[in-house]
Amino acid sequence: MIKIYNLHKKFGDRAVLQGVDLHIVRAKTTTIFGISGGGKSTIIKHIVGLLRADSGTITVDGVVLEDAKSLFTIRRKVGFLFQSGALFDSMNVQQNVEFPLVEHTDLDAKTRLKKIERSLELVGLNPREVLHLLPHELSGGMRKRVGLARTIILDPQVILYDEPTSGLDPITSDRISQMIIHLQNELGVTSVLISHDIKESFKCSDYIAMLYEGKIVAYGESESFRDHKSPIVRQFVDGSSNGPITFGE
Repeated sequence: MIKIYNLHKKFGDRAVLQGVDLHIVRAKTTTIFGISGGGKSTIIKHIVGLLRADSGTITVDGVVLEDAKSLFTIRRKVGFLFQSGALFDSMNVQQNVEFPLVEHTDLDAKTRLKKIERSLELVGLNPREVLHLLPHELSGGMRKRVGLARTIILDPQVILYDEPTSGLDPITSDRISQMIIHLQNELGVTSVLISHDIKESFKCSDYIAMLYEGKIVAYGESESFRDHKSPIVRQFVDGSSNGPITFGE
């Protein structure tokens, strides 16, 4: 579904991505692991065109990201769930979820409401209970669910999750993980997760990629990572502070 080849990106003098190669399998969930600040979120921001690569290519469902026209085509296929949910503070839940429909479709109000209700139900929220609520009236987990309802409202083929369980308690994290699995099964979407939550990521991932020093150094089915022999992978999965990974600059 997504092919990333030799992707390079610098911020100033700091080389964050140094030749990333990664293929994301259609209708499966792939999680990208790595240290904080190592460039994981940078990868998915390139996929949706929020950042432009210094060099390398990205192809989404056969479309190469290279200009404004291809960017528009790809963005209709891809939904992005920001770490915070990125809801509009002045809009209630209905208005937040409806926003993409207003911006990108000519659907009438009645049809929009039906799609809003379906999206909320897919993420485990009761429309009658939440439609009128403002973001500050929602828990952290509910904000992420509402953000995801808005993400799927245009029926994307790909969903990018930036730290979907960050800042959540273990019970809510598990619910978010189950929701990711449910959406993949229900909608057949291709999912890409950026996560530090090893336990929850193993629950919902089909494939895992390890980013280290700007490159993908390990990739495979999730179960293979539990007993991976690479010391870099072992240190991250086991949570050990000993080994080759450094947390300097």
